[in-house]
Amino acid sequence: MVTSVHELDLPMVDTTGMDREQALAAIAEAREQHWLAKTPLGYSLSRHDDCVSLLRDRRFHNALSLLREMNGMEPDDSEDPRRRSILGMEGEDHARLRRLVAPAFTPQAADRLRPFMREVVGGLLDGFHDSGRCELVADLCEPYPIPIICELLGAPQEDWRQFSAWATDIFRIFNQNLAEDLPLVDAAGAELEAYLADLIAARRAAPRQDLLSDLIAVEEAGDRLSTEELVSLAIAVLMAGTDTTRNQLACALALFAEHPDQWALLAERPELAPRAVEEAMRYLGAVRGTVRFAPEDIVFRDVLFPKGTLVFASLAGANRDPDSYQGPDTFDITRERGIQQMTFGSGIHHCMGAALARAELQEALTLLSRRMADLATDGPVEWKPTTFGIWGPARLPLAFTPA
Repeated sequence: MVTSVHELDLPMVDTTGMDREQALAAIAEAREQHWLAKTPLGYSLSRHDDCVSLLRDRRFHNALSLLREMNGMEPDDSEDPRRRSILGMEGEDHARLRRLVAPAFTPQAADRLRPFMREVVGGLLDGFHDSGRCELVADLCEPYPIPIICELLGAPQEDWRQFSAWATDIFRIFNQNLAEDLPLVDAAGAELEAYLADLIAARRAAPRQDLLSDLIAVEEAGDRLSTEELVSLAIAVLMAGTDTTRNQLACALALFAEHPDQWALLAERPELAPRAVEEAMRYLGAVRGTVRFAPEDIVFRDVLFPKGTLVFASLAGANRDPDSYQGPDTFDITRERGIQQMTFGSGIHHCMGAALARAELQEALTLLSRRMADLATDGPVEWKPTTFGIWGPARLPLAFTPA
């Protein structure tokens, strides 16, 4: 017999105002009682296998399309369907765009940018290296991903700073303050759309070795992409590859400052960088969770989720599931890669920029561990509010021995 989720006797999880360890403890306590938990907005899963099953179940849709409603605002029925983001699309439209963009985000495609990544992170490090001190978020994490994305898209160096400003404002949509931030989000989006439309026109006239030229070539090969779709894809690339990498790199360095033995091990054995990235993302991921909703009545694991029900996949909880990871609360960069960490998500909405992000983080950690010995915090770490969708240190003062 199927039971409605609303009729189940479930533990309540509300991590508002908790620090990361308190939140993980609350999630773990609820997980021991039931595979589901209530939250202020809906329901939550935190077991690894359940999160994977939910995210791979195409009956549930990405709640990104409900951001306005989740922020207490009226839906925008006037939105042009041609400008829908791939990040919030479903069905065949979403699958089509994923197929078209996938070749640009293979590990091989990301590897071609590794020399440029080393150049960018090395240049930023040179700016503070000799002092033995830095505020890592402002000095390195914030500026690092933008040149990579601009190089990928083919935007010139003189426009990097403007791209960074646009990205910062657009990412306000995830900070649960959309009613106040929407004018900034819309203004940045409109300016970026106009810029990209001009850049696309230039690439149509004179193709180069960049993502936009590749996507235009796909269009001309038969499956035609409109300019609006090309702009939407380019904005999705900026969104998927900027704030996530900024915050994840800061999370990783904060974590290594707490575990100096692991930092020294990475410096000694740089071949561990791929494992170090996966373990940092598992132990302290910048994306703590993702939300799905039921567009119709759905029976999932013999439980009825009525139409409109919000279901939160706790990626942070899944990454610490003792049924999936041995010693989940131990940070160990030598951990064998078995079960995938969940910070990139799973299923059809698995992060399309995962290979690029992995490469950026691997190159940064390899270089920084070699040149910043004896890493330690140099004052209190200021963390962003846990309500932020993409989370990490707001300030990370570090001291180190120049090497």
